[in-house]
Amino acid sequence: MSQLAQLSEAELEERFHITGRRAIALTLEGLARAGERFTVHFGQELMLTTLLAANAERGELVFDRGGSEILNRHLLDWGQCTFVARPEGVLVQFAVEEVRPVSYAGRLALVAQLPPFILRLQRRESFRILTPRSRPLDFQARVGEAEEAITLPVHDISVEGIGLSVARRIPGLERGVLLQDGSFQLAEGTLPIACTGEVRHVTEVEGRNGVKSWRVGVSFLDLPPGAAHDIQRYIIRVERERSDLL
Repeated sequence: MSQLAQLSEAELEERFHITGRRAIALTLEGLARAGERFTVHFGQELMLTTLLAANAERGELVFDRGGSEILNRHLLDWGQCTFVARPEGVLVQFAVEEVRPVSYAGRLALVAQLPPFILRLQRRESFRILTPRSRPLDFQARVGEAEEAITLPVHDISVEGIGLSVARRIPGLERGVLLQDGSFQLAEGTLPIACTGEVRHVTEVEGRNGVKSWRVGVSFLDLPPGAAHDIQRYIIRVERERSDLL
C-alpha cells in the first residue's frame, strides 16, 4: 500500500486540497497569468482552454471558449465539467457546474462559479480514495491462466491502480500475477473500463473481531485512452459528495 493510502481522509484533504474562496481564486489567477492550458472534460467530450480571470468577491472563474463552436454549445448544454492541467508536471484538477456565456475584455468567453476545492498533486504522487460503501465497485478478472473470471470488491482506487478486499485466500492470487481481461465500472450506466492488472502485494489484515481478510494491491498496466481522466473525475465526485455530508 502506498504512503498516501495510509493517510487519513483529513490528512489527504489538508495535503492535497486547496480550499477557501480567496486561496482558490489566487491559485487560478496565477494559472491564468501563466497562460496554462487546461483540458476540459464534459460528458464524453473534451476541449482545450485557458483561464482568463478568477474573482474571489464574485466567486467566478472566467475561461476562454474552445476552438469549436459545436463543442462550446455542448459544454453550455452539459454545464458540469472537469478541468485538468499539469503545470511543470504537477497535476491540477477541479470541477465546476453551470457554465454560462459571458463577455470579457470585449470578447466572448465562458464563466462558472469557483470550484469548492482544487486538487493539486506533486510529481509521482497518486491520490487514492476509499470507494463509497453506498456504491461499491467490483473488479472482474481472470487470475493468471484461470479460465473463469472472479469478482472482487474494490477497497480503494487511484489513477495508478486499485486495492481489492478478499475474504478468503484465492489460489494463484499472489505478487507478480497478472489479472487478465480485467474490467470495472465507475458508475451505473457508464461503459466498463477494461484493463490488465498486476498484483503488487497481498497483505493479511485481522479485524477487531479476529476475522482475517486480505488486501490485494493491483497496478493498472494498460488503461485505455481517457480512462485515467474518468477515474480522476470519479475521485473528485466522491470527494465532493463526502465534503457535502460534513
